[in-house]
Amino acid sequence: MTLRLVEFVVAGNEASDLLPVRSPALLRAHRARRGFWTVLDEGPVERCLALLLEREDGGWVAHHVAADAGAESGRTEDGEAIAHHDGWVYVFGSHFGSKAGPLRPRRAFVARFREDDAATGTVPVHVVRNRFRLHRALNDALAAAPLTPLPPGDRVRHRFIVETLARGTARAKSWVSRLAEGDLPLNVEAAAFTPAGTVLLGLRFPVTAEGEPILVELAGVAGMFATDPVWPRAVGAYALTGVTPPGALAGFRAIAPTADGGYAAVIGSIDALGKGSVLLDDHPQGGTVTSRHVRFRLDVTPDARVAGKVVADLAPFHHVEGLAELGGRCWYVTDEDHRVALWAD
Repeated sequence: MTLRLVEFVVAGNEASDLLPVRSPALLRAHRARRGFWTVLDEGPVERCLALLLEREDGGWVAHHVAADAGAESGRTEDGEAIAHHDGWVYVFGSHFGSKAGPLRPRRAFVARFREDDAATGTVPVHVVRNRFRLHRALNDALAAAPLTPLPPGDRVRHRFIVETLARGTARAKSWVSRLAEGDLPLNVEAAAFTPAGTVLLGLRFPVTAEGEPILVELAGVAGMFATDPVWPRAVGAYALTGVTPPGALAGFRAIAPTADGGYAAVIGSIDALGKGSVLLDDHPQGGTVTSRHVRFRLDVTPDARVAGKVVADLAPFHHVEGLAELGGRCWYVTDEDHRVALWAD
């Protein structure tokens, strides 16, 4: 596959995920014929929304979107996944921690905004910090599924779970009741809503013991944003089969719905090389795998498996963070130092 590169500088930051703009009003406001949302990976969510736009003359520009999260301004970090549903753009935090742990409550959030609002000025963003409620729901779903997740290793468990519990207990945080010593640390990297209104969350970690990527399906995400919040419930956890290279560990990096009712995804490493990851200290076979573009339909077997197929090997890239299949082309965004790199086939 030959890819064409478009480079942007957006607040000196790197990009996570890629989501096509659906709002005609937003495209008109920027005199653009197409565009993509991305979320930057440093800082609170309201400072990390950006548009990558193809102007009517064919030139590309980046636009750092002004947003306001009200009372939650400055209280989130590490937005990783973006998805459309019912006129809203949803942003999911990683629910993870730094490369060496512990888990960070600021990363356990979901935010949303009306896409049309971005056409008229500063965007109001509604942020819900769930204080590890999604961590609990996802861990319970994994425990109930007929899957065997890869054990995290003693060092990972101590850094991410035991230390998080110790810090929360020392600070008398109510959220400690939602963590248990046997929990898995979760890294949410991808999201796509289904026609039924549930959301598929793609995990970068954990993977199955066989190295397969894991999806968790949640219902009721919109209820988080009610005046009296109703927290989401897990529908199930599934393993994506047939896409992981032999002997490797591969987690989700991105998911996008396709026009035929299925899903496209990027799978790749469980963490970045050369950045002090304790995950890779315990599981080095999860760091060298290159990115792959895959497709699947949500046809779940009784043993919680979903069959996938590889569309393209994106080697030598290790760091594809988002994809979109739009206008008969495949688009990818990669995690680069101090730039946003958009690639098209």
